[in-house]
Amino acid sequence: MSPGGPMTVAVVPAPSTIRDVGTAPFRLAGAGIVGDADAASALRTLLSALTGSSPGGDERTIDLQIEHGGAPESYTLVADETSVVVTGADAAGLFYGVHTLAQLARESTDGWVIDAVEVEDAPRFRYRGVMLDVARHFHPVATVEAFIDRAAMLKFNHLHLHLTDDQGWRVHLDARPELTRQGSGTSVGGDPGGFYTKDDYRHLVAYAAARHVTVVPEIDMPGHTHAVGLAYPELVEAPVLSEHILETVAEFGGDAPAAGVAYDGMAVGFSSLRIGDERAYDFVADVFGELASMTPGPYLHVGGDEALGTDPADFAAFVARATEIIADLGKTPIAWHEAGAAPDLAPGTVGQYWGFVTPTDGMDDAARAFVRNGAPLILSPADAVYLDMKQTADSPLGLTWARGITDARRAYTWEPTAVIDGIGEDDILGVEAPLWTETVRSLADIDELAFPRIAAAAEAAWSPPVGTSALRTWESFRERVGRQAPLWRAQGIGFHRSEDIPWR
Repeated sequence: MSPGGPMTVAVVPAPSTIRDVGTAPFRLAGAGIVGDADAASALRTLLSALTGSSPGGDERTIDLQIEHGGAPESYTLVADETSVVVTGADAAGLFYGVHTLAQLARESTDGWVIDAVEVEDAPRFRYRGVMLDVARHFHPVATVEAFIDRAAMLKFNHLHLHLTDDQGWRVHLDARPELTRQGSGTSVGGDPGGFYTKDDYRHLVAYAAARHVTVVPEIDMPGHTHAVGLAYPELVEAPVLSEHILETVAEFGGDAPAAGVAYDGMAVGFSSLRIGDERAYDFVADVFGELASMTPGPYLHVGGDEALGTDPADFAAFVARATEIIADLGKTPIAWHEAGAAPDLAPGTVGQYWGFVTPTDGMDDAARAFVRNGAPLILSPADAVYLDMKQTADSPLGLTWARGITDARRAYTWEPTAVIDGIGEDDILGVEAPLWTETVRSLADIDELAFPRIAAAAEAAWSPPVGTSALRTWESFRERVGRQAPLWRAQGIGFHRSEDIPWR
């Protein structure tokens, strides 16, 4: 590489610019870390896990500073033989710069070093999310903490928690205590259930915030509400057993859903709240009112997907009223793209698109409706960023309904502005990578499905568009992500060793 020129190093997501400055690398042995205390603590933890020791000394310094005035979450990093300086425009930017610095550390004949580089970096989108489904399989607090850490190191800044579904209700609310008392006991396949106490939930919110991650809780409705009926049967309709539901039961096993019986299968679309009953809206107000009081972030997710047994007019009336309830709480509603078909959504309701990279069945029309309503979109194309799709045909984990196998290359080679005609850069709030958990029981399962594809999603959310630089190509990404292996192993991440990646 030539001094002053672009370079390919082990940084994921790709930074805006990175240049070789042409000096010898910075040696970590004998170096001291000075500056912002929180950032210094984070860096010591990262380097200790990677190298087996933490820098200590005063021969040379790693200086970590915040200088306000730049773009939100941006940072610069300048490393040469004598010093390293990381400067964040805010605490989040410095945090991300520290994680870039840890990725730059490599073992050489002179011990662990940081190559002499200059980095200027800022996010493309302000919403960069991952989603964890804790309803199909419940995941304890420690697992969610670990998932937050994994997301934060890749510069994601939102954690969408899918807290409720047909298989279980996972957060306690004082206003409706029967939800967890009666509706939290099982998971898919008859596995044990569970739920978060209010203290658990508040702890996760605080844990995430300390890593510059905002929690976005989802209470899915009017469909995906079978567990509600276990606690409050007067609020739900009887299951609608369509041919599609029965085919899913036949394919994946288990019993067909039945009123008042806990459901542990994988069918979707059979349940609904009683939309014409005012008690249902009292329930919506109780649930989101209490959740809003526990959630400092700006967003509450109302679901709104796969209400297959609900009359379209009833569905439109429900999501309009539910989003208005959320807006009246001072929060911004988010809904899956199906809700875009409703003409009277609360102004500013954010849409989340989960259709394919090439839209089908009018999904793009529903998504465009959110933009016409004055709100942006979160893009989660299922055949690119759904982390629960199989990575290989013989994997025991994951599903294949999103156009079959999603390998690392397919996860990488898509462009957010090319998905929905008429939706440009300014219409996109960001990118989110969901991980549904029908087949996922443990942190090891999460790691196996998420990595390395979660890094591709991070790059779609953070980095400049595909093809705009030498770094934003599949060939560059596979090289850079392959060099993440030592750092990922040091952090205990059991990543899938994709054959497409030259692992180092």
